[in-house]
Amino acid sequence: MNQLKQLDQFFAENRERHLEEMKEFLAIPSVSSLSEHKPDMKKAADHLANLLKKAGMENIQVRDTAGHPVVTADWLHAENRPTVLVYGHYDVQPVDPIELWDSEPFQPEIRDNIMYGRGSSDDKGQVFMHIKVLEAMLQSEEKLPVNVKVLFEGEEEIGSVNLDGFIEDHKEELAADLVLISDTALYAPGKPAVCYALRGLTGVQINVSGAKGDLHSGIYGGGVQNPIHALADILASFHDEHGTIKVEGFYDSVRQLTAEERAAFAELDFDEEGIKSEAGVKELFGEEGFTYLEQTWARPTLEVNGVFGGFAGEGIKTVLPAKAGAKITCRLVPDQDPYEIVKLLRQHIEANKPAGVDIEVTEFDKGKPFITPMDHPLIQAAGRSYETQYDEKTAYIRAGGSIPIVSTFDEILGTPVVMMGFALSTENFHAPNEHFHLENFDKGLRVVSDYFHEIKDYSK
Repeated sequence: MNQLKQLDQFFAENRERHLEEMKEFLAIPSVSSLSEHKPDMKKAADHLANLLKKAGMENIQVRDTAGHPVVTADWLHAENRPTVLVYGHYDVQPVDPIELWDSEPFQPEIRDNIMYGRGSSDDKGQVFMHIKVLEAMLQSEEKLPVNVKVLFEGEEEIGSVNLDGFIEDHKEELAADLVLISDTALYAPGKPAVCYALRGLTGVQINVSGAKGDLHSGIYGGGVQNPIHALADILASFHDEHGTIKVEGFYDSVRQLTAEERAAFAELDFDEEGIKSEAGVKELFGEEGFTYLEQTWARPTLEVNGVFGGFAGEGIKTVLPAKAGAKITCRLVPDQDPYEIVKLLRQHIEANKPAGVDIEVTEFDKGKPFITPMDHPLIQAAGRSYETQYDEKTAYIRAGGSIPIVSTFDEILGTPVVMMGFALSTENFHAPNEHFHLENFDKGLRVVSDYFHEIKDYSK
């Protein structure tokens, strides 16, 4: 019996035990954002450590941070083989509104081969899947085909506030040939996807000040600058009528899509009518010359997220407001630097400042974009492993959102990151009735097992 058939048999014979163990893990209310669940966070970390011990991993530690614990372990006996760092998170979102759940969020149950419970798909179910892969290999083969380190954190849902520092302080210990993450989704049911790039994020708040207080519009109107008018001029200066950003230098560092990437996106047969219906809009709008997927995955944006100032109550109040403001965020793509983009925004705002007002610009948190090139051998190997279990060709996709910790791995460890998710975008992560289709749990066990064997001869 070859190794993968032996693993397949192990998964089949132990499936019921695995699902009961997953329920035990999901039952721990590891909500990182609520202080009353701090003991549960420690309980979940200890539970993970115990699962890793039973799996056969070594050097298992539950490590304190300024927030919630980090769990690490390793198995490093595959001589002359690559080292994989498996990352995931054991914290979950709050469950409100509780009345919209069809079952108790921390009393997991299976209905129609679907596991319901908070954290089932994001990300405890997928973390658990990786542990069961390691267990299967170490118990059925008594070894791993590659070296493996694991890093499971408890603060992803609150911004991984302490993980950057932990990685920096332990970068030699965490050194690896690749980081493997299962915290993303398939492209569609039955359609596997390797996500190879994420957009970064930065932003500013613009505060516009005029007179020392609100003024009577009949006495001062027409003779004193209105901060809302000034703000509107600044906001209008950011784009042209075709959706192109007019901030000088904004696009200078943008890595252009390759012909292969554009062809891969085109093959996905994207449903524009479906996205219109989903968003509730009559037509799509974006930067001219690019498809919707290209606009949302591989092009930078500048969005006005909120505008405030003046009187907004019922009726009318005839004033010139003293202050106005707006919040702006930019999604960034490789190779844009969020610090450089903020500098360009400041210069643009100053150059377009109307007379009669003062402008203050404050900065928000920053996250760098990330990419492992689509043709990287580790990315292509992931696609082949998916196709051993799914009857569809693997999609190679980017994501329009940001996962700051991914760029941290790239920047601090200098390591390719491979994102192989098994959730579905419809599985209500962060919402009531979160669930995980166990068909994808079963396939995920086998895909990841195949991947470890697929990359065992990889060298940089």
